[in-house]
Amino acid sequence: MAVTGILGRKVGMTQLFDDKGDVHPVTVLQAGPCVVTQRKTVTKDGYDAAQIGLVEFVKQSRLTSPMKGHFAKHDLPPMRFLREVPIVIDPETEDGTKVGDKVLVDMFEGEKFVDVAGTSKGRGFAGVVKRHKFAGGAASHGSMFQITGSIGSSAFPSRVFKGMRMSGHMGVERVTVRNLRVLGVDKDENLIVVEGAVPGHKDAYVIITKAKKPPRERRGFSGAGTVDPLKASKRAVAKKK
Repeated sequence: MAVTGILGRKVGMTQLFDDKGDVHPVTVLQAGPCVVTQRKTVTKDGYDAAQIGLVEFVKQSRLTSPMKGHFAKHDLPPMRFLREVPIVIDPETEDGTKVGDKVLVDMFEGEKFVDVAGTSKGRGFAGVVKRHKFAGGAASHGSMFQITGSIGSSAFPSRVFKGMRMSGHMGVERVTVRNLRVLGVDKDENLIVVEGAVPGHKDAYVIITKAKKPPRERRGFSGAGTVDPLKASKRAVAKKK
């Protein structure tokens, strides 16, 4: 499959122990199953990509008429979350990606790093200390504690510059976390375990793609990628039984 990404949900965070006893904070992601709903081509659209949708139960009444027609055109089930992902085309072989093809989590087998994009948690209206990590003033002697302070000059330029960091709405932004190490892939449950945190709340939609610029491993250094904590945990449970 030439598709380089998959859609999913954020299940939650936990921790895994490897064979050495080291703990790894991890995020469990439900990756797929997905279906290709539209194929973008250079001749027709100007670029190569595949529109995929996350297969989950959605009522027909929740869809708009254009979306119902979009799915009925290729006899596809109704889906709520649709996104476009890049396609890698091998010049030597003909690309066989077509509408209706399944995109499963097994595409990440053998991959060491992935990029995960999602929508960050909403924090509401936040001040400059929380939103921009301002230090604020001293908490005594009449200082302006956790207050923005001066934002402009009175004589020149007699205005506030655009882009000034101030209080405002925080969160609900698209955030991409790159080069998260893949610690395990469960094809039976459509799960992928990555080391570290992923943007978004529990059950939030995420886009998982193969790392565009994976870090280069140091020569002679195995790193944490040699131990699969997910398999190690399953082996430990099997031994107890």
